[in-house]
Amino acid sequence: MERAGKGPTTAWGGLQRRLRRLVPRPVQRADLAVFRALARTEIPLLGPLLPRLSTAANHSRLWMVLAAVMALRGGRSGRRAAVRGMLAIGATSAVTNLPAKMLTGRVRPDVTVVPEIRRLVRVPTSTSFPSGHSASAFAFATAASLERPGLRPWLFPLAAAVATSRVYTGVHYPGDALVGAAIGVAVAYATRRPWPLVTDVPATADAPDDGAILPDRDGTGLVLVANVGAGNALSRQETDRLRRALPGIRILRAEPDEDLPATLRRAARDARTLAVAGGDGTASAGAQVAAEADIPLALVPAGTLNHLARDLGMDDPSAIVSAVRAGRAIRIDLGEIDGRTFVNAANVGAYPHLVAARERLEERLGKWPATLWSALRIMAGGEPIEIDIAGRRRRVWLLFIGNGRYVTEGLTPARRDRLDEGLLDVRLVDAAHPWARTRVLLSILTGRLGRSGPYEHWTTTELHIRSHEGPLLLARDGETWQGPQEFTVRKRPRSLLVLQA
Repeated sequence: MERAGKGPTTAWGGLQRRLRRLVPRPVQRADLAVFRALARTEIPLLGPLLPRLSTAANHSRLWMVLAAVMALRGGRSGRRAAVRGMLAIGATSAVTNLPAKMLTGRVRPDVTVVPEIRRLVRVPTSTSFPSGHSASAFAFATAASLERPGLRPWLFPLAAAVATSRVYTGVHYPGDALVGAAIGVAVAYATRRPWPLVTDVPATADAPDDGAILPDRDGTGLVLVANVGAGNALSRQETDRLRRALPGIRILRAEPDEDLPATLRRAARDARTLAVAGGDGTASAGAQVAAEADIPLALVPAGTLNHLARDLGMDDPSAIVSAVRAGRAIRIDLGEIDGRTFVNAANVGAYPHLVAARERLEERLGKWPATLWSALRIMAGGEPIEIDIAGRRRRVWLLFIGNGRYVTEGLTPARRDRLDEGLLDVRLVDAAHPWARTRVLLSILTGRLGRSGPYEHWTTTELHIRSHEGPLLLARDGETWQGPQEFTVRKRPRSLLVLQA
């Protein structure tokens, strides 16, 4: 089945030969027959493009370009699809290019049986089984389609064409491509363990029972404060579209050097409903002001992550138009740490230091490179904090306190089903365990975090924390500040009325 020649004489070579013999002879003969038949066949129209497509997929360049387009043009779900696709390619490459190829040692086909016009300029010198190109193609197509099913009719034919091109150009047997594709699909589905899929079904809460006065259907009574310093600040074009859809709306722009809470309080004095455009930090500031003024809050997602807006189903700036016209509002819980409101989560330990380090680097490196670099530095050189929590003295690497119960596992979980349960979701990494951070990281990657010894998870309604190391750096919804040595985290059940699309 392979080209003539002496095989390896080492013990490792003997293992490779025994593994290859596990494949039934009829399967091997069929694989070779299909390869030779395809070598004699010209594919109309598509044939001349396959060698170029095969080259374009070298080093996953084709999928990187598609991921960049999806991230830039596909909105939140497009970014998730791009990230999951690239993670799947990375994991698949680790499987196919190391253990799988080394274990079998299968020699590549005799490329001379393929017409010269089809052959690649650079014929690979690595072993043949499985096809890494096919594995990466189907890993990306499957993983991205898990996040955006509408991509399937486009990505899977493209992945199949890449796999076909590897056989058509004579660098792989059909079996190499088929097994590679199967590995890619399996690894893509496995990414759901460490990173669960996020549903787009909005979280729920009970409707208000107090006869709240909402804005008119044309936006009269709605005052929107757009935080220009947010990650994806509301553009002039989006602002103009909102004004056309809701002619009664008032829009104020808060510049980066302005005092955002002060601007929000001025806006709240003239509003029946306060709206904010920004990220989670802006939503948190708006929630505090709206709750103090006892008026509803509306969100326009214009930040990087927009967790609360996503939970409410407010996926893009136009969602506020639907929410105003529908006149739908729900009452949700707020959290409070050191007297400050949070809508998603408060953090103690490593995360606030990561955010502070990222903010120092963000202007020079960009947000995501700065986040990655800061995370690596914290992981390598950070120190745990010693605190009293829930009546016990603990050494803790990381403490996450969620406003409401999150249904996805993880140190920074991403989704809630309800926003009015009256609970705090507490998760920590105990530094008393050896190799705590490494063990937790491996548990996340294998989808077994709940069974990791250093990881603890419980719910409560109030949490008292006292530091043995002086004042602590705290974070709420991605914003940091120097907190006190002792403080309480508590719930404010059903304390905020929010519009929902």
